[in-house]
Order: sequence, then C-alpha cells, then structure tokens
Amino acid sequence: MSSVTTSNTSAAPKGLDGVVVASTAISHVFGNEGRLVYRGYDIGQLAGKTTFEEVCFLLWKGHLPNQVELDALRATMSAQRALPDAVLATIRAMPASADPMDNLRTGASAIGAALPISGTATFEQALALAARFPTIVAAFDRLRKGKEPVAPRADLGHAANYLYMLTGEIPPENHVKSLDTYLVLLADHSMNASTFTARVIASTESDICSAIVGGIGALKGPLHGGAPALVMDMLDAIGTADNIKPWIDQALDGHHKLMGFGHRVYKTTDPRAEILREMARQSSTPEFFALAHGTEEYALAELHRRKSDQKLYTNVEFYSAAVLSSVGLDRDLFPSTFAISRVAGWTAHVLEQMVGNRLIRPQSEYVGPLGLTFAPVSERA
Repeated sequence: MSSVTTSNTSAAPKGLDGVVVASTAISHVFGNEGRLVYRGYDIGQLAGKTTFEEVCFLLWKGHLPNQVELDALRATMSAQRALPDAVLATIRAMPASADPMDNLRTGASAIGAALPISGTATFEQALALAARFPTIVAAFDRLRKGKEPVAPRADLGHAANYLYMLTGEIPPENHVKSLDTYLVLLADHSMNASTFTARVIASTESDICSAIVGGIGALKGPLHGGAPALVMDMLDAIGTADNIKPWIDQALDGHHKLMGFGHRVYKTTDPRAEILREMARQSSTPEFFALAHGTEEYALAELHRRKSDQKLYTNVEFYSAAVLSSVGLDRDLFPSTFAISRVAGWTAHVLEQMVGNRLIRPQSEYVGPLGLTFAPVSERA
C-alpha cells in the first residue's frame, strides 16, 4: 500500500471547533462573556421589550423598524399566514403518528412548490415562509388530534395567532408574552448547525425554501433543537425535589449526559437561560419550578466539581422546556416551535449569503487506504 500524500492544507479540528466559515453582521455569540448580540443589540435589550415581528425585521433589514415599517410588516405577515390548498392537502395526508418536525419539513417543502418559491432569495420570500410556519405546525397538531385546522386571525400577533390556531381560543396575555419572548430569544444564534446547513445550501444558488428545509432537518437532531423535550423527560424521571441528589449522582456516576447543561460556544451561563429562568419562575407552578431550579443548582455544583475543566453551565434548552410547557405546548411541539422562531435567522442568513456569494466547499482529510489493486469478482476472497 502506498503512503498518503498531503497537500498544503491542514486538517480542521473535529466539528470545525474554532473555524471561521463566514463573515456575518446578523448575530454573534461572545462565549467567554456570556453575551448574544443581534445586529449590535445585546439580547437583554430585546427580550421582553420587542415583539418577534420587530426582531424579524431587525434580522432581515438590519435595523429595528419604526412604527410605519412595523405596521406594514405585521399587515403583510398576517395576510400570508394561510396555507395554499396543496400544502394543507399534504399535511392532511401525513400520518397522525408522524413527528411534528417531519410535518414541518414536509410542509415547508410543499410551500416551495405551491407558491412557487424559486430564483435568488428575497425579503418577500423570507417573510412568506416565516408567516406560514406556525400555520403548518398548528394545522398538523389539530389534525392528528382529530380536529379541523383553525384559520389564522389577522388581528392577532405572531405568537398569539400560533397559540390561537392550536386551541381555537384567544390565549391569555401572559402566555402570549412568554411565547413572544421565547421567539425573540431563539430567533438567531450565530453559526449554529442548522444555520450553517442553510447557508451551505444557499451557497449553491438553490432556492431559499430548499435552504430552510435543510435547516429544519439539522434542527430536528437531539443535539440541536430536540433537547428541550429531553429536559422535560429528565425532570419527569427525577420526579420530586427530594430525588434530585440521588438521581443526578446516579446519572453522573454512570457517565450519562444531563440535558440542558453545556454548550459548544458559551463558557459561562447562556444569557438566554438567565432570562428564561425568570420567565419560568413567574409562569410555572411553585412545585415545578422548585424541581427545575433545584435540579439546575445541584447539577451545576456536581458538574463543576466532577468536570471542572469543561466549564459546563445551564444552556437555553433547560428553561425553554419549562416556559414552553407553561404556555400549554405538548413537548413534541418544542422543536417545531423552535423552528418557528429560528426561521427568522435562517432566512436572514440566506439573504446575507447571497450578497457576494461564493460556493461553500471545504476540503476533507482523507484517512482511507490507497494503492489497492482491483480484482474481478471471481478472484475475490
């Protein structure tokens, strides 16, 4: 066997840790400082003070809207919430047992064919997708429960309309506020796996819908958007505050992963988790919050004691689970609700990618054999 010859390129670290793959003005995570910035604004300046629609405009256009711009955006988004007949027929054909993320991925793809969405990505196409994501999710949720979809209401905001389409009832204001803040917090997060996926697809000059469908596929994974539901499973398994210590000790002794802790970029507490913690305190039952907060405190103490070199802190998924539960969402809707938020960031990145676009085509390090000799099938052992 001949030896492997190497080029002048050097192998990137596993998982592309620390590798810069794009320049962006959309958002940035300052991991050592525990800061998240959207277009120059720290997330704490936006969460609870802006609506999701305002943040969509900020990510898409680069500045916060004035009242005239915001009114126009809201009117256009509300006018585009309804699904084309072909998309609704596609959702009706989905089995009730399907994963809601599979439904969203399929529904988003159907939108690309039904509208149709093609050519170079535009702001109007980004808006058309973001406006319809809640309708796709809510329609499937009702159909799988044996109910007819609820038509969107133009007089409700994005978060309120989503909750309304799920239940058919005007949601309480505190639920709307909690969900709207959640949508703001999760709208973008620098070069995460799903955003990178969307930008790679966009760089081929494929259409924006194809890029977003790819983003949904990446977000579905439990190491990305599927984590909040797993946090709830963990808290269910712990059960009561009295069982926190023995359960966590047993899990860590067995080298099992604790859900909701650790992040590839943050080396201190995720700033979104701090905001969501306070939201969970206000919206959850005292018993549930005592369980969640007690689990967080003991888990952090043990993680820091046992793995002091890894800088493990609470991430956004931990309290996302509590907040989404408090507004009445089934836990298998958590990932698709995450996508309802993150589509704002995905589409903003696709639009940015198309400015001076260059095909994203990294190299790989070949570690397989060389110099093998072909033999006909009759001569192979």
